[in-house]
Amino acid sequence: MAKLFGFSIEDNEEKKSPGVVSPIPQSNEDGVDHYLTSGFFGSYVDIEGVYKTEYDLIKRYREMALHPECDGAIEDIVNEAIVSDLNDSPVQIDLDNLNAGDGLKKKIREEFKTVLELLDFDKKCHEIYRNWYVDGRLYYHKVIDLKNPHDGIQELRYIDALKMRYVRESITKKDKGGGVQTQDGRDNPMNSPFPNIKEYFVYNPKQNVAPYGGQPGKGSGGGVKFAKDAISYCTSGLVDRNKGTTLSYLHKAIKSLNQLRMIEDSLVIYRLSRAPERRIFYIDVGNLPKMKAEQYLRDVMMRYRNKLVYDAGTGEIRDDKKFMSMLEDFWLPRREGGRGTEITTLPGGQNLGELADIKYFQQKLYRSLNVPESRQGGEGGFNLGRSSEILRDELKFTKFVGRLRKRFSRMFNDMLKTQCLLKNLVTPEDWDIMEEHIQYDFLYDNHFSELKEAELMTERLNIAATAEPYVGKYYSQDYVRRKFLRQTDEEIIEQDKLIAKEIEQGIIPDPMAPIDPETGLPMEPMGGMSPDNTNGGSGKTPLDPEAPTIT
Repeated sequence: MAKLFGFSIEDNEEKKSPGVVSPIPQSNEDGVDHYLTSGFFGSYVDIEGVYKTEYDLIKRYREMALHPECDGAIEDIVNEAIVSDLNDSPVQIDLDNLNAGDGLKKKIREEFKTVLELLDFDKKCHEIYRNWYVDGRLYYHKVIDLKNPHDGIQELRYIDALKMRYVRESITKKDKGGGVQTQDGRDNPMNSPFPNIKEYFVYNPKQNVAPYGGQPGKGSGGGVKFAKDAISYCTSGLVDRNKGTTLSYLHKAIKSLNQLRMIEDSLVIYRLSRAPERRIFYIDVGNLPKMKAEQYLRDVMMRYRNKLVYDAGTGEIRDDKKFMSMLEDFWLPRREGGRGTEITTLPGGQNLGELADIKYFQQKLYRSLNVPESRQGGEGGFNLGRSSEILRDELKFTKFVGRLRKRFSRMFNDMLKTQCLLKNLVTPEDWDIMEEHIQYDFLYDNHFSELKEAELMTERLNIAATAEPYVGKYYSQDYVRRKFLRQTDEEIIEQDKLIAKEIEQGIIPDPMAPIDPETGLPMEPMGGMSPDNTNGGSGKTPLDPEAPTIT
């Protein structure tokens, strides 16, 4: 295989044979299956018999995002996940759980700040997150100076999801005797294939209009193969296991949006056809023959037909016979012996103001996108009431946004990993251990969660105040802090240290100091002696040897 474009961190290291061997490849979370060299790269997608490739699927997602109702739901999700503030950054790195020195933590924070500057995340955070949510995937090319790789990432370039594909190529090695070998070259006792997986990206500037079953360079206009480490890749986490395709969170709303569109179009047609009143003209033709009766009916219709036409382009009303109305009246002949010429009126459509079906499908669309129905259309104001009045849908929505943030943070992890490894801050082995303890703190703006936390804290303090007379009798102070106030061991130790420091600085009074009965203020020890022992002895007043003894 030819050398891939870009850089690979593992190229300079000697690959060691794995100690644990399994015939089952590692599970993938992006939907890209392992393919043999003689097969196809990529996968076909068949969703309801309409979409054949991932290219069509992504284009469908982007068309859905342009629909007003769908766009409103997407904006609600993006605005909750990414909060822009004038002073604070939308996201910050949290290294409190990382077991490392302060110097290393400071360097990691600086490198993460550099990554945010390369992304221009403070200004483009809304656009970046929206592209990831709509497409279900996000690609960035990590541009570095190959002559000076220690300088780190020089530029992060966004790649359109229509132009990039992720490929896993599996190659099974065989020995001279025809037996299947494992990845480390040893004979496989189970005689089952263990493929050697090669992962890379294929970039095609012509937007991969060919089916994804075509190989790179054959029928698809060619393409450039990128090394895996040169591309930062983040998916939505939704995978169709049956078809091996990464999906977007908009996928569940495809059917709901199509139904809503059809209902709206049919409603417009129904309104236009049933709204106006139409007339029925019964024309008396006497004993005229059929041909003459029809000619007489046409003459009367042309004579009395409305010839006034409204031009919507210019706003003028003109008298023109060449324009035919879409909603014509009915002209019916009537023979001699009838009731003569008669004009009746057909009423317009009834129940034209009912929109229950439209509202139903709008709510269904919002439910499919995991957005609370109460946010639909902006009806009703924001009520800062008690947490008990908060809908359960809002709490579910908050958890959903939290999961999206966790998934999106993988992109930061990948970029930060590359930056730290290139600058020799950590080794790849150390990063695998540190990665699990690195968190990302997004700027929060959910008032419902704040109300919930505030009310929970108020209830806990009320319970602790109620139990105050029973502390030392039925409950210990430690029990009250752990069970009633829900403080952890780390919080108890931290708060005790802060309380002792503030007492020492004189910010708060010492609760254990004796109280002066006259002033009600804590008594200060005088001359270094305790208030209950003025002479430093046992607390008793010494007897004067010359004083008379009183019996």
